Amino acid sequence: MSSMCGIIGVKGKSNSSQLVLKGLKRMEYRGYDSWGIAMANRKLKVVKEVGKISDVAIRPFIIDGSQLAIGHTRWATHGLVTKENAHPHLSCNGEVAIVHNGIIENYQELKKELIEKGHKFRSATDSETIAHLIEENLNKGFPEAVRLAFSRLQGRNAMCAISTSSHELVGARNGSPLIVGLNDTDAFIASDIPAFLENTRNIAYLDDLEMAVFDKSVKFFDVMTGKPVQKKIEHISWNIEQAKKGDYPHYMIKEILEQTQSIERAAKQDKRQLLGIAKEIRKAKGSFLVACGTSGYAAMEAQYFFSGIAGKHLNSVVGSEFSSFRHFLTPKSLIIAISQSGETADTLEAVDVARKMKSRVISIVNVMGSSLARQSDHFFLTNAGPEICVCSTKAFTSQLSVLLLLAYASAGKLSEGISLLQDTADQVKLMLNDGFLAKLRKLSASLAQKDDIYVIGRGLNYPIALEAALKIKEVSYIHAEGFAAGELKHGVIALVEKGTPCIAFVSNDEHRQATLSGAIEMKSRGGFIIGISPEQDEAFDAWIPVPDAGNAQPLVNVIPAQLLAYYLAVARHLDPDKPRNLAKSVTVK
Repeated sequence: MSSMCGIIGVKGKSNSSQLVLKGLKRMEYRGYDSWGIAMANRKLKVVKEVGKISDVAIRPFIIDGSQLAIGHTRWATHGLVTKENAHPHLSCNGEVAIVHNGIIENYQELKKELIEKGHKFRSATDSETIAHLIEENLNKGFPEAVRLAFSRLQGRNAMCAISTSSHELVGARNGSPLIVGLNDTDAFIASDIPAFLENTRNIAYLDDLEMAVFDKSVKFFDVMTGKPVQKKIEHISWNIEQAKKGDYPHYMIKEILEQTQSIERAAKQDKRQLLGIAKEIRKAKGSFLVACGTSGYAAMEAQYFFSGIAGKHLNSVVGSEFSSFRHFLTPKSLIIAISQSGETADTLEAVDVARKMKSRVISIVNVMGSSLARQSDHFFLTNAGPEICVCSTKAFTSQLSVLLLLAYASAGKLSEGISLLQDTADQVKLMLNDGFLAKLRKLSASLAQKDDIYVIGRGLNYPIALEAALKIKEVSYIHAEGFAAGELKHGVIALVEKGTPCIAFVSNDEHRQATLSGAIEMKSRGGFIIGISPEQDEAFDAWIPVPDAGNAQPLVNVIPAQLLAYYLAVARHLDPDKPRNLAKSVTVK
């Protein structure tokens, strides 16, 4: 099967196969197990390979002058990583090629039906089913055949298909993202904007169960009824330079260092909207923060923000677990959903649950026009800019910034919160100097061969300890675990032995002495204590100095942990931008 993949289609006057190849390279963060391209002239020409498309030159056999092409870069959750399972997939007659992102939940039933009708399958994927379903109805015209095929798919899916006979391109979506891009000569459709950002900033977002048909022009239709749909063409502010790596060796380090600007941008929210949402939070009867992965730790951090700043209790729930709490939901409940991409399947499922209970939904996202933004009553953009590295860094601190502002707004102290964030952005700029980076590089080199790293924090620093451990695991593959510092004596201390690296987040707050006590407990068992703190302490074997940022301390504390994870990956000769088994947007359950 396929899942979190990148798909793109191009039709126009340019060399479409070349544009598709370039688009796939820009979407490799969505999947890098295998890749493939189908080009249509009089016949379909298909090229597909196992491995990263970033390793592929724009070779002559791909640049064949085709003006109609589709492409795919795959991240597999089911089905082996083989050339046969790589996309595109073809119909039996070789007339239709498709690329697909998602999981077809009813594919076994569809495949059985198609085999009984005489179709021959060449792969072990669910995706190939689509090509054969389209072939079944080609006598009704290519767009109608695609519509009928897509309407039978269950689950979250997006797909593009091309036909050699009609020379048309059709894309459709339901639950997985698909965006149309237009310029004077070419039309694009892709999973993500960076795929065609170099060519156009004029876009249209497909909504669920909508399709786009590219012939001499682009037309939009409802998948279930076949009726035309009017779409608004929007102009986005991103530019291609923001989505490029530039002179940096990796996107991860670029995006970590961009936090000097992204925190500042995140703070520039509409004050009236912040105050309006704060009013909703105050009057809600039960508020939930819902997110997954790194965004889940931002949600967890927000519990502390709202408790300490506004005296409000909000419940943090992992997206995939949210349905278990649906019994508490009423029309007076408020859901704050957080996602970098706005396409995270488990978070969208949680929003679906809330919608069925008629609860209000507020979202915090980084992508304008994303599914989550469009399914919310209100949304805040974090304004982090394109985040290409699979592991989230600047999007995380931008989420924290918006959540911090909402907490201050709920306490009637919005101006204080804005001032704090502006000061924090200035402190981060001063912190990220060459000497600071060199210190973390040197420390990482000494830790690179360790098997385990433990991280502790209390209060505001507990979610940051969990996020720091996640970053280390994600990119360096060193086993890392985060703990509440007070839990050490309840069993965790058994893991610490001589030389075990232990990171302690120690802030100048009510938890300072208790956290230091935990660090000393680990040190007395032989732990090597790395203190991330505004002040030095004799408990630290290594000290990473950070500014004293008050309630914004989580923002400054997490950055050295991000850098430590990055430098550990580099020291271990790993690619921090593309961690094994991970993809950027988790668009399937």
